[in-house]
Order: sequence, then structure tokens, then C-alpha cells
Amino acid sequence: MVHVYNCHPFASQQIVPTEQEPGLFCCGGDVLFVVSAGGCKIEAFSLQEDSCTPFCRFSTMGNVLRIAHSEVGDYLVTIEEKSSSIYLRAYTNWRCQTAEKTRVGVRLLGHFVRNSSFRSSPKEQMEIIEIPLSETPLCISCCPHTGDLLVGCEKNLIIFKLKNEVLHEQLSALDFERFLILHVPGWIPTAVCYCAGYIAVQIDLEVLVVKLEYVQKSSQDVSIMLSKDERTDDKPDLKRQASQNETDDFCIFQKHQEMLGQAAVECGVSVTPEKTGMDFDEDIKIQYILYRRFAPDFFQGHTVEETRLRSLSLLPIYRTGNSNHCGDARPRELLNMLCFFSLPNTGYLYSLKSPVELISNYQYPEKALAAVLSTRFLYVITSHDLQCFTVRCSALAARLEDPYMDTTMRTCPPTSLEVCALRIQLFIGLQALCLCKNHLILLTKVDVDSDGRDGKVTRSTLSKKASFKKKTPEGGHGWNLYIVDNIPVIQLYREMIDYSKKYSASNSQSQNCVHLLCEAHLLLRAALMDPMLTKTDEREELMAAFRESCILLGDCYSRLDTRESHLALPYYKMSGWSMTDIINRNLTFSQKAHTFGKGFMFYLKNSLCDETGEELSTDIAEQVLTIFSSAEPSQLPHIVCSPSMINANPATTFMCLERWEAITPSVTVTLTKAATALKMKDLQLYKRQMDRHAEMLQVYGFIEEPKLLIHRTAEGIKPTALACHLRETQDGLLVAATVALHENGKMKLTEADVFFKVMCKETGHTESEPQLLVDFWEALLVASAQESIIQDLLFKLVSVYIHRISVKENLSIKPLKTAEDLINSSTHYGLIFPWVTVITPAHFNIAYEYQEDLQKLQALLCGPSLEVSSIFPLLEHLSDKDNAGFSIHVLCASKQGQCEHAIVRLLDTCPEAIMLYANHELHHDKQALWWQKLLPEVCERIKSSEDKSDILLFSLKETLSVIAMELNPLDFLRLMPDDGMAAFFLPYLFECSQKSLITQGECN
Repeated sequence: MVHVYNCHPFASQQIVPTEQEPGLFCCGGDVLFVVSAGGCKIEAFSLQEDSCTPFCRFSTMGNVLRIAHSEVGDYLVTIEEKSSSIYLRAYTNWRCQTAEKTRVGVRLLGHFVRNSSFRSSPKEQMEIIEIPLSETPLCISCCPHTGDLLVGCEKNLIIFKLKNEVLHEQLSALDFERFLILHVPGWIPTAVCYCAGYIAVQIDLEVLVVKLEYVQKSSQDVSIMLSKDERTDDKPDLKRQASQNETDDFCIFQKHQEMLGQAAVECGVSVTPEKTGMDFDEDIKIQYILYRRFAPDFFQGHTVEETRLRSLSLLPIYRTGNSNHCGDARPRELLNMLCFFSLPNTGYLYSLKSPVELISNYQYPEKALAAVLSTRFLYVITSHDLQCFTVRCSALAARLEDPYMDTTMRTCPPTSLEVCALRIQLFIGLQALCLCKNHLILLTKVDVDSDGRDGKVTRSTLSKKASFKKKTPEGGHGWNLYIVDNIPVIQLYREMIDYSKKYSASNSQSQNCVHLLCEAHLLLRAALMDPMLTKTDEREELMAAFRESCILLGDCYSRLDTRESHLALPYYKMSGWSMTDIINRNLTFSQKAHTFGKGFMFYLKNSLCDETGEELSTDIAEQVLTIFSSAEPSQLPHIVCSPSMINANPATTFMCLERWEAITPSVTVTLTKAATALKMKDLQLYKRQMDRHAEMLQVYGFIEEPKLLIHRTAEGIKPTALACHLRETQDGLLVAATVALHENGKMKLTEADVFFKVMCKETGHTESEPQLLVDFWEALLVASAQESIIQDLLFKLVSVYIHRISVKENLSIKPLKTAEDLINSSTHYGLIFPWVTVITPAHFNIAYEYQEDLQKLQALLCGPSLEVSSIFPLLEHLSDKDNAGFSIHVLCASKQGQCEHAIVRLLDTCPEAIMLYANHELHHDKQALWWQKLLPEVCERIKSSEDKSDILLFSLKETLSVIAMELNPLDFLRLMPDDGMAAFFLPYLFECSQKSLITQGECN
């Protein structure tokens, strides 16, 4: 059974001053339309907050069987009967009937009266548009988005598109154009709904929801659609064939069935689109959304007619703040579409957007006649009462709208939260209802002459039970049309809060208390997402109540010892209350309960770990230490390191940590004690704590609690006092700990960069890239295995090395690792090539620090990881006029494959290195450069050299030796210079010939 609370969602009621007994009625905007029981007159009433006044009235051309209003276009559409024929008519410009004896024009769909009188006063007469149909119309629905009209007929569903026909410059008129026919064989609809492309169709015990999809025209798509339609058309035929074979003695009912999403395609109902009336640039496809079939249950005491489905409706859910009212022409963003339908004892609410799912199931206490859905409530009428149920529309919208919902930041009661009835209000003789903004319209009819049997009410019973006066004509029946106003949201919210306090007084952990607070919270959410909410003061009042509901829900969950207790954290955060105020609230409760709630401890731990939180005062921080010392002492090291606890008394903190360490010693506790001793300025106590564990174990302690080194405050990254002290005393430990934090996902590379820069700046070092940061990059390059991190680090390090070599800035701190250390410990640093050491020998005439940076840069270029193309922009800042810069430029050219350019540069600048370079670089595909480039260049320089340099002659001899071993004698002869001395080249030619003979002998 549904839980029923005794709240009062209804404020007041008034009687609609109709002149005749009402038959049908509907609402549109702020107007109520009432059709007289005779069916040929419509009265319009203007609905205000506290009044209902007649607006206009006009006659129809037949007896009205169905009526609907569209706010888009402001027209009425009716299904009328006259002379045993059924007609579909639309009434436009009906507001002109406020003036008496105004003209009425009647025309066919698509035909216009173009006489001079109509052109001169186009808005001074009501128009009745006859919409011809080949089938009998059964039900109608207007799309609230576009104003298009959906008509349900015996075999088809027909969509008419609303358009504004421009007759000439100053004259336009509303009209309709037949847009689409949906063939649904075997279905005779009892109700249809149309909204934003979604179409819901209802027959006695089945509901089908489809969506129109527009796709680009394609012959392949058309053939696929037709073949699919042909396949589905066979299924109803089989059903009809089976039904014809049934005997009159038996009635076969199909079982319950629910198909959601793509599965609904297999429901056996064919929906075939047929485009009419206009040229299409797009094809229309049918997407099946939902199919639900029920089997009649006669064991509940219902007849066949009573078992039928009823109250089909589609409810669009828009993004908060979207509105197309008050002249706002921006389109509203549709978040979701809800579908509701009902059996006599059960109502079903579905979400139609992915995923398609059943949101709520409503079990009515008694047989329902009709129901109407809004974003705040579900209203249900029975023969003698009005029921108000809660809905989950706002919970669903909140999750669709906010990506941070259901996180530690924000939360909302779940859509699966059990629904309840806020009120069951006695109302005798209810027949029908509809909803108009904040008003419920109720029609009651009672037989005042009956003896009270068969569900009818006598005059004496009426006088006892009814709390209102009813019009009762002399004899016959009594009837009334009521407008029931909903109570203001804030007032109902206050009542629900007071109601929940009664449950809380008896049991602070009552589930009824939590449930009612959740309902109040959802009520406020629904009010805040209302597109009609435009008043700033009203929104501020709702927001204040919303924050209050969050703090109350946070209080409830903070004291629960269930799996939902973690919800205290997001609710407290959404309340906007400070941590200090929330701690004080729970301290008051704990003094009564002598315990701290599981939810409160979860909130406190997470809030203190959230480093952007507020700084607690000394008194509150001491209370926090007391709470964790008694409730969760294992969390003390983590709590003490929080930036929020910066004002905690260090002596008290040290005592709490020492008591816990005596029970469970750990490296993290020892490091926390060392940080606390540093805060107490007791360096001897600090040293004793640090000396208790080796540095490697201390690194593990920093991994377990990163806040020992780094705080992420609202102002940004901030090193702790312990980190700054390690910077001066144990910089190797600091670097190792930071690398470990990065590799364990506790610190990002950008955070580490800021960490070291801020720390070095605080200690007076003004380098653009502090040496400790460079030490960290080098250590991380050795440890990291992530390719993206490696390339980033390589670029950073090359930038620093090149800057230091080119600017020649003096370093105040020596690096932690030398180039030799890095070459031995990292594969990214390669052995420096021998020819490079010739250009820049170990005792090169520069400062020691520059020598280290130069060697590290050379080692990176000699290694396998650095992509030289990525550092070309940096080389522009490095001059090649000195040996240091020259070696880097030649290295880069060689790595890019520009060996010919490197040979020329070396011969011009440092010929001593040319043979080492050639022996190292000119292999495989580069071997031909020995005789194609190196030999000609060396010969040319010897010719032009006056002193016949020994280095060049040595290079020539070595080159000839290599060439002689690689070429045959004939090719070798072709390389000889014409002006060369034969005696010089003959030994190499002889060597080449001998090598050739030996090779030939081996082959033979």
C-alpha cells in the first residue's frame, strides 16, 4: 500500500459560474473552456489567482464530443456530432467573442475568404475551420511545441501541421495542412498524445509510444523502411486470421507484456508513415519507444469497461530556466519526455529518453476514474475523493541536467524513491478533472434524490460529508464545477518539515522522517525548474528553503548507520553551511546520543581531505581531534595534515598522535609527528622522529599521506613547512618522495612544477627553472614509463640545458645527479659519442655546471628517446660559434640524417673529429658518403691548404683505406684525382686489388 501523509496541498476552492450544466471542459493557458451538457455551447472563463470570471461564450456547429486547446496558435479543436455525422473543426480568433454579435466565418481547410471586409478587419471575427476526413475522428491531441494537430481515426493517425498563411502584407490567418498519415492496422485508438515528435496511442489494454525521426533522403533508406513495413504488416494479419478462427464460446486474452526501447520493434504493431501535402527534403522513420500490454484482471471486481486503460498523457521536462513565455522566442531545451497511463487500481510513469524505463508505479487505495500528471504531483480522482501523489520528475530532470549529480558534490533523492500520497481529500461525486497551471478543475455530479444505494448520495449524506455548498436544482441531479487552488510551495514545504519533525522527535533515525524530507526537497526542485518562475524574490525564497532542506537531509543522513549515510556529505555541501556550523550542529546531537553518526564521520573525513575547505579555529580544531581520537583514531595522521587543521594546537596534536602510535606504530604517524615537532619549533624532537626510519620507508609514508608535503588550497599549490625544511636539509628525499607521488597518481606533473617553483621562491631562489625542479625532472625521467610524460620531460630538460649553456647563468646549487650518474641509470641518456668528446673534451674551458649541463644535453642527443625535430625552435637560441654550441648543432644535424652537412661543418671547424665521426656515423645506407662526400672534401681542402695539414693527410689516408676495402679496383681508379701523385695512391690501389683477388678466390 502507498504511504499516506496528512499534508494539505490544496489551499482553497471556488465554483465556476457556469450558466448550464457542464459536460466537457479543458484548459488553455489561463483560460478554462466549458462545454455545456447539451454540447453546443462553449463558455470561456479567465482564471486568475483568486478569481474566475467569464471571458466569452460562443456556440458550436454540433454536439461537442472531444475538445482540446493549443497554446501555440491559441486555437480550439473539437470533434462534433451533428445529424449522426462526426466532424473535426478548429476555432481560431475565439477571443473576438468577448464582443457581442461579432461575426463568425466558416471555411474549409486551405480555403480563405478574400473579400474586402475580411481584409480590412482580419482579427474581428472568429473563424471555424472545417477539417475534412475520410475516416471518423475518435480522439485528438495538440503538440505544445509546434501547435500541430494529431487526430486518431479508426485505422490511421493523421498529423496536421499548423501554419500561418500570409494572405497579403497586413493579413495572415491560421490554417492547417495535412502533413503525415500513420497507418496502424488493427488499432482503434481510445486516446492519443502528441508532443515534440513523440506519439502515444492507447487502446483498451495496450499502449504504444513511437517517435518520428527525420533523416536525409536515401534510396537505400527508403527500401529498408519499406521492407521493414512489409514484414510488420504481416503480423496484424495473422492476428486477425487467428481471431476469425476463434469460436463464440471462448474469449482469449493475451498475457502481460512490456517492451522498452529497441525491443518494442517486436511488439507486432505496424506503424507505416505516408507523407502527404508537401515536398520533403527528409525521410521520416518510426522509432519504437515503448509497448505495454495488460491482461484484464476480473478478480479485482471490475467489469470489462472499468478495466480499460485511461488518462494517457505525455509530459515534457525542460532544462531549468528555459521558457518561451513572456515574449521569449528561444526554443526550450527538452531534457526528457514522460509518459503516464493508468488502470483502475494502478498508474504507470515511464521515462521515454535513453534509457526507457519505468520510473514509478502508483498503487491506488481504491478504483480511480481519471488522473492528471504535473511536474510536481499526480492527481487522481475516485467517485468520492481527490488524491494527491508525489512524482519523481524533478529527480529525473536533476540527473539529466547536472553531470555532477550523485557525486560527493551534489545529490538528489533517487527516482526509485517510493512514492506517497500527501493527501486524500473527500470530494463527493467526482466525474472528471483537468489541470491548469496552479489550478485543478473538478467536475462533480451527484443524484440528490437517490436513497444512497449503488454508490449514489442522498441529500442527508451530502449535507454531512460535503464541506462545501453545491448547487442543487429542484429535483434531478446536483452538479458543480470547482477550481481547487494548490497551496503555495513554500507553505506546503513548511508543513512537510513540521510533519517530519514529529517523526524525528520519536525516532531521530526514522525512515518516515527521511522520506518526507526527500519529498519536500523534490517539491522545491520541481518549483525551481518551473519555466514560469521569473520573479527574483520568489526564486530567492525557494533557494533559501532548498538550502534548508539540504541541511535537514544532511542532519538525517549524518546520524544514520546505513549504506545511505554517505549522502550526508553532498547534502551538507549543497546547504552552503560552513564546516564549523555543521560540526557544532552534530556536537549538540552527539551530546544527547553519546555517539557520532556514521554519516557525520564520513562528512568530516571528506571535508577535511578537501583541501580547499575553510580553516577551523583552534577550539573547533581541538574538538575535531577529540572526535577522531575517540571515534576513528586511525584517521588522525590524515586529519592532522589537512590545511583546515592549520590552527590546531601542535602540543595537543602531538599527544594524540603519540597515544595512537603506542597502539599502532607506522611510518606515516612518525612523519606526522615530525611535521608537528617542526611546527612546535623543536628541531631535536624533529630529528629524533626522522631518524627512526630509513629514507626509503619515509617515501612510502609520503605516498600514504601526500598532505605532509603539499597542500592544494583555494589559492593554489602550497608546500608545507616540512617540505620547505626538507628542501634545505634532505633535498634528495624530497625529490624521491615527489617522484613517488607522481608515479602513484597522487600528484600531477604540472602540480609538481608549481610545487617546486613556489617552494624555491619562498626560500629565496630566483632561477626561472630552479635546480631542484630540474633534479625532479631528471629523477622522474629515470623512473617514468609513460611515453607522453617522457617526451614532455625531455623537452623541459632540453629547454633548461640549452638556456643555461646559452645564457651562462651561475648556479647556486649543484645538481643531485651528474651526467655520468644519469647515463648509468637511464636509457634515455646515451653514451656520448667519441667524436663529440673531441669537440668538447672533459676539461673544456667552461664552468663546471655548464660542463654538466652540456654533457647531459649531449647524452640526451646521443640517446634513443629524444625527437630532435621537437627541439629545433630551441636551437635558435644556441649559438654555434663556440665548441659547445657547435657540438649540439652537429649532433642534431646527424640525428636528422644530414651527414653531408655535418661532414662539411666538421672539416671546416674541427677536422680532428672527422674520422671518428665517419667511423661512427657512415654505415649502412650512409657508407657511400665515404667516397661520394668525404674523399672529395678532404682532397679539396688538401689542395687549397698551403701547409698541407697533417690532420687532413691523416684523414685522407684513413679514408682511402676504408674505400679500398669496400670498392673494386676499377671503381677505386675512377675516384683517383687527376692531379694526384701516383706514388701516394698506389699502396691503396694495391690493397684494393689484393682484396678483390682474395674475394674472387673465395667465390671460385
